[in-house]
Amino acid sequence: MYYSDETVVFRDGQFIPARDANTSLYDQSLHYGYAVFEGIRSYSTQTGTRIFKAEDHYERLIHSCKLLHIPFNYEVTQLTDITYDLLMRNGLDDAYIRPMVYCPPNMTLIKAQTSHLFIAVWKWGTYLGDNLLRLCTSSYRRPNPDAFKIEAKASGHYVNSILATSEAKEKGFDEALLLDVNGYVAEGPGANLFFEKDGNIVTAPLGHILPGITRATTIGLCQRYSIPLEERYFTIDELKSADSAFFCGTAAEIIGIKSLDETIFPAEWSGTKGAFLQKAYKKLVLAQALPAQSESY
Repeated sequence: MYYSDETVVFRDGQFIPARDANTSLYDQSLHYGYAVFEGIRSYSTQTGTRIFKAEDHYERLIHSCKLLHIPFNYEVTQLTDITYDLLMRNGLDDAYIRPMVYCPPNMTLIKAQTSHLFIAVWKWGTYLGDNLLRLCTSSYRRPNPDAFKIEAKASGHYVNSILATSEAKEKGFDEALLLDVNGYVAEGPGANLFFEKDGNIVTAPLGHILPGITRATTIGLCQRYSIPLEERYFTIDELKSADSAFFCGTAAEIIGIKSLDETIFPAEWSGTKGAFLQKAYKKLVLAQALPAQSESY
């Protein structure tokens, strides 16, 4: 699914066949989840292949390394150029891009002295599909921010996401929704959450959630179209009283939510502000003209 005999990846300064890319079973990253990564998308546009918000993603990758004390010497422009080159070598335009910074063999709990860079690209559809989602409240919670660098996109953090999504799937739902350590709504396993109530959009504040790049883009679109938006804490009960809700993330893009714990959001999705933001976001990533203010919701 992710590579074939013809696939090329980037590792530590070289473009090599994916089949030749390997690492040690003694890597600190493998044993302790001590690695950081990004999920990035590229799109085919009228002016050619475009990596959406490459600079933002690679700045976050570098910031994640700093937060976790992982040495990393690449700059944003280098990483961006490498990625465009990698897409070209693989003949891809609409693609998912996965850069990862991982650490060499080390069985101690001491920070790494060196690191490796790996970048892969592959063809991937919409992460959560195209249909409205059925969510359940997860029994798992997001980690306490006093115990972890929540704003770092760290590999080990995603064990929490795997547990939450797996639990939801086993119960017959499409995806999970996690609370924070204080019992407020946080986010999905791989996406941030917004809801609409009486014309206002609400999302959780930073602090207990990953500062999503698509989240920031969505907030920017709300500002552009004068859509009232609040960043504040809220409960599951308040969320269930909303008119509509949606997830957003690089892989998921913007996708509407049908229900939470079998409580159906009453608004017709096509007429919500979320649906308008979904359309505007798609035009934005494809470098197309955004809807006029008069066309909004």
